[in-house]
Amino acid sequence: MKVFVTGATGFIGTAIVQELLNAGHQVLGLARSDASAQKLIDAGAEVHRGDLEDLDSLRSGAAQSDGVIHAGFIHDFTRFAEVCEVDKTAIETIGEVLAGSNRPFIVTSGTALVSPGSLATEDIKPPVNPAWPRASEQTADAVAALGVRASSVRLSPSVHGDDDKHGFIPILMNIAREKSVSAYIGEGLNRWNAVHRLDAAHLFRLALENATPKARYHASAEEAITVKSIAEVIGKQLNIPVVSISPEAAPEHFGWFAQMAAIDCPASSQWTQETLNWYPTHSTLLADIEKGVYNQ
Repeated sequence: MKVFVTGATGFIGTAIVQELLNAGHQVLGLARSDASAQKLIDAGAEVHRGDLEDLDSLRSGAAQSDGVIHAGFIHDFTRFAEVCEVDKTAIETIGEVLAGSNRPFIVTSGTALVSPGSLATEDIKPPVNPAWPRASEQTADAVAALGVRASSVRLSPSVHGDDDKHGFIPILMNIAREKSVSAYIGEGLNRWNAVHRLDAAHLFRLALENATPKARYHASAEEAITVKSIAEVIGKQLNIPVVSISPEAAPEHFGWFAQMAAIDCPASSQWTQETLNWYPTHSTLLADIEKGVYNQ
């Protein structure tokens, strides 16, 4: 299968590209820069120049493909509503090209806001949240109605592993270094779910090869890790105190990240594992932190 991949040179995208190539697929990777193009060439993929806001490049990439994995997103939280609209338009544009073809189209979403405070499962539809304008799953559902096997992979809030420079753990590490303490909020019993990026990449391939319209697949290898346990391992790695801070003090300490530091978002992947025969095998989040992956 020839697969068009957006976000092909990102932290997760590079792993997806390698996973697809290792499985015998051809990859057409979207590249915005010469450096990104070279990265794809070195990996053994074909280069398609363009970006998420160049709709003609998305149309031509999708037209050449037997399937699409949309892993690209502009991670600029200063203009979050705007980049969410870019994401929605990109999905719609690709979907229009694939319409009526029954080709697989995998869209990227997340588990964090599916069911805050209780265990998220794949059968729960994404809630409508005006404070969270990203609508990738809802857009994928609309595309599926056009005769496309469009489905979603929901990523854990922590996708971890080597070369993770911009994820949630590096953010927590940087805050801890700056404040000289590794903090959690209240008792720190709120939970995140997590997945290694190589396990996530494997799931993207399986989802592509077995895509069911409107399905939601959970890239959650670990259902529930307390934020306190994450803070404790970070404190040990940085050799700094581990402290509890009050919810009132959290915005000052964590800045814009306070809401994520406080969220309780366990997520199951039982249905995903059973349906796609996906069984994570790589290291856990705390093991990656303990072995110094984030100390570089």
